[in-house]
Amino acid sequence: MGKGVHVQDLPGVGKRYDIDLGRPDQRISVVIRSGGTRDLYVFASSSPDPTAVIELSEEQARKVGAVLSATFFQE
Repeated sequence: MGKGVHVQDLPGVGKRYDIDLGRPDQRISVVIRSGGTRDLYVFASSSPDPTAVIELSEEQARKVGAVLSATFFQE
Protein backbone atom coordinates (compact mmCIF):
# COMPACT_ATOMS: atom_id res chain seq x y z
CA MET A 1 0.00 0.00 0.00
CA GLY A 2 1.11 3.65 -0.02
CA LYS A 3 3.92 5.05 2.05
CA GLY A 4 2.95 5.26 5.70
CA VAL A 5 0.13 2.70 5.48
CA HIS A 6 0.84 -0.76 6.83
CA VAL A 7 -1.54 -3.68 6.23
CA GLN A 8 -1.87 -6.74 8.42
CA ASP A 9 -4.15 -9.75 7.90
CA LEU A 10 -6.22 -10.62 10.96
CA PRO A 11 -7.20 -14.27 10.44
CA GLY A 12 -10.89 -14.83 11.08
CA VAL A 13 -11.49 -11.08 11.48
CA GLY A 14 -10.40 -9.14 8.40
CA LYS A 15 -7.55 -6.67 7.76
CA ARG A 16 -5.97 -3.91 9.80
CA TYR A 17 -4.56 -0.76 8.21
CA ASP A 18 -2.18 1.27 10.39
CA ILE A 19 -1.84 4.82 9.13
CA ASP A 20 1.26 6.79 10.09
CA LEU A 21 0.35 10.46 10.54
CA GLY A 22 3.97 11.63 10.61
CA ARG A 23 4.14 12.10 14.38
CA PRO A 24 5.18 9.43 16.86
CA ASP A 25 2.33 10.35 19.22
CA GLN A 26 -0.49 10.20 16.62
CA ARG A 27 -1.76 7.38 14.44
CA ILE A 28 -4.97 5.80 13.23
CA SER A 29 -5.79 2.15 12.72
CA VAL A 30 -8.73 0.90 10.69
CA VAL A 31 -9.94 -2.68 11.00
CA ILE A 32 -12.15 -3.80 8.14
CA ARG A 33 -14.01 -6.86 9.31
CA SER A 34 -15.03 -9.65 6.96
CA GLY A 35 -18.71 -8.68 7.36
CA GLY A 36 -18.07 -5.10 6.20
CA THR A 37 -18.05 -3.30 9.56
CA ARG A 38 -15.14 -0.92 10.12
CA ASP A 39 -13.51 -0.09 13.45
CA LEU A 40 -11.60 3.18 13.64
CA TYR A 41 -8.96 3.39 16.38
CA VAL A 42 -7.45 6.79 17.20
CA PHE A 43 -4.16 6.94 19.09
CA ALA A 44 -3.29 10.43 20.36
CA SER A 45 -0.35 9.52 22.56
CA SER A 46 2.48 7.01 22.57
CA SER A 47 0.29 4.71 24.68
CA PRO A 48 -0.61 1.36 23.08
CA ASP A 49 -4.24 1.95 24.12
CA PRO A 50 -6.49 3.95 21.76
CA THR A 51 -7.91 7.29 22.82
CA ALA A 52 -11.12 6.54 20.91
CA VAL A 53 -12.72 3.61 19.11
CA ILE A 54 -15.58 4.12 16.66
CA GLU A 55 -17.51 1.33 14.94
CA LEU A 56 -18.82 2.26 11.50
CA SER A 57 -21.13 0.43 9.13
CA GLU A 58 -20.02 0.21 5.51
CA GLU A 59 -22.35 3.09 4.60
CA GLN A 60 -21.12 5.27 7.46
CA ALA A 61 -17.50 4.57 6.50
CA ARG A 62 -18.22 5.61 2.91
CA LYS A 63 -19.73 8.91 4.11
CA VAL A 64 -16.71 9.67 6.31
CA GLY A 65 -14.36 8.67 3.48
CA ALA A 66 -16.17 10.95 1.02
CA VAL A 67 -15.82 13.93 3.36
CA LEU A 68 -12.14 13.21 4.07
CA SER A 69 -11.32 12.81 0.38
CA ALA A 70 -13.20 15.99 -0.52
CA THR A 71 -15.58 14.13 -2.82
CA PHE A 72 -18.68 14.97 -0.77
CA PHE A 73 -20.99 17.41 -2.49
CA GLN A 74 -23.99 18.92 -0.74
CA GLU A 75 -27.13 19.29 -2.82
